[in-house]
Amino acid sequence: MKVEFMPRGDELHTRPTYKQVIASDAVRAPDWLIADSIPDIGVDPVPATNYTSPEFYQKEIEKVWLKCWQMACREEEIPNVGDFHVYEIAGYSLLVVRSAPDEIKAHYNICLHRGRKLETSDGCKRRFRCAYHGWEWNSDGTFRHNPWGWDFPQLKPEDLTLPQAKVGRWGGFVFVSFDENAPPLEEVLKPIPEYFADYHFEDRYIALHVAKKYPSNWKATAEAFMESHHSIATHPQFLPWLADVASGYDIFSDYTSRQLTAMAIPSSFIDSSSFTQTEIFNQMMQSNGRLGYDEIVEVPEGMSARAYAAQQQRASLAVEDGYDYSKCSDAEMLDPMLYNVFPNMSFWAGYTPNIVYRWRPDGVDSSIMDIYILKRVPKGQPRPRPAPVHWLSDDEPFTSAPELGALGGVFDQDMANLPFVQQGLKMMGKDIPVHFALYTEMRLRQLHKTLQKHIDA
Repeated sequence: MKVEFMPRGDELHTRPTYKQVIASDAVRAPDWLIADSIPDIGVDPVPATNYTSPEFYQKEIEKVWLKCWQMACREEEIPNVGDFHVYEIAGYSLLVVRSAPDEIKAHYNICLHRGRKLETSDGCKRRFRCAYHGWEWNSDGTFRHNPWGWDFPQLKPEDLTLPQAKVGRWGGFVFVSFDENAPPLEEVLKPIPEYFADYHFEDRYIALHVAKKYPSNWKATAEAFMESHHSIATHPQFLPWLADVASGYDIFSDYTSRQLTAMAIPSSFIDSSSFTQTEIFNQMMQSNGRLGYDEIVEVPEGMSARAYAAQQQRASLAVEDGYDYSKCSDAEMLDPMLYNVFPNMSFWAGYTPNIVYRWRPDGVDSSIMDIYILKRVPKGQPRPRPAPVHWLSDDEPFTSAPELGALGGVFDQDMANLPFVQQGLKMMGKDIPVHFALYTEMRLRQLHKTLQKHIDA
């Protein structure tokens, strides 16, 4: 398939928008996916120093990471009483513990004697014992034992309960906030719980979890996954089948936004007039890395690549998990539908295995990216054990995680930009700001506006 770029910028406006594509799908999308939410948030630039300044980074820790809700783990990772997960963020650490069959707590991961971390990795314990002097706490955070308690007349056991972070739960995820006055999680997540109700995230399991550190500020890393038009340079293999520049963007609140991109529709950046529907379909199946149908086939006469791909995906997914997807819309079977939650989370909607991103700060010039894929528990079958996190070293590409399949190469393309982005932001310094596009990059601008609101509070 030969790819030729469109000669004039105005040609970009002759192709259908995302909302127009899904409005004419063979199986129509739900109304909430078609409705717009596009507020005017201006065109103000962002100081480049917001990505590079140690002082700004410290403000983020104090006003954002110690205040906002963050996804810590999945409930399935701590299924039994005593199971715990060590959640690390910006130099702080929590023990997210299943303290009772239907109770989850998040204790500060510190010994209240001399401050040592109680645990450094996940596990299952009914008590936490400090490896320094042997002080102990029960899994519910209450104080258990001090080997020489007689020498601490100033302390009472009731004064030594471990401090706790606030805990919230949705869709099988466990969220935490260090701020006891954080707004209700349900308010922060709106409208995601309503829109995602049919996808049954609570009945999904971690099919894979890959994590890696990168030499870029957490915001720069997150922004690499908040718009689609970078495909023209970063993912040119997508152009024959991804309507990148026609993506839809919506902002629902300071906390939530979304990005919607049609698959099996060629990019407006290229001349696709000579493409057959069969060529579009097979190019997509060979290079998308997400759909489960990978045979080389002919698209039936009179049928679009998009309608055929959705049909095949319904059949493939039904075989995999045993559920009936015959009435599910084309968009929900195919399209990347990324719903972001401030400050550092992205949940993909739809019935196809769901990607989840999390970006965590690891210093001014370093960040951690977590990539999850969630699959539905097969009908009538026991829940599979969650896949353990596969940590990649600094010199390992994502392609060295075989469980990612073709997605590994896609993530490597994304991440290859980031070290150079961070270097460039440092050179921009105080004098050259960062400019975002009015519409296609409004989610990036919204991230910074909400961030600034928290810092100014």
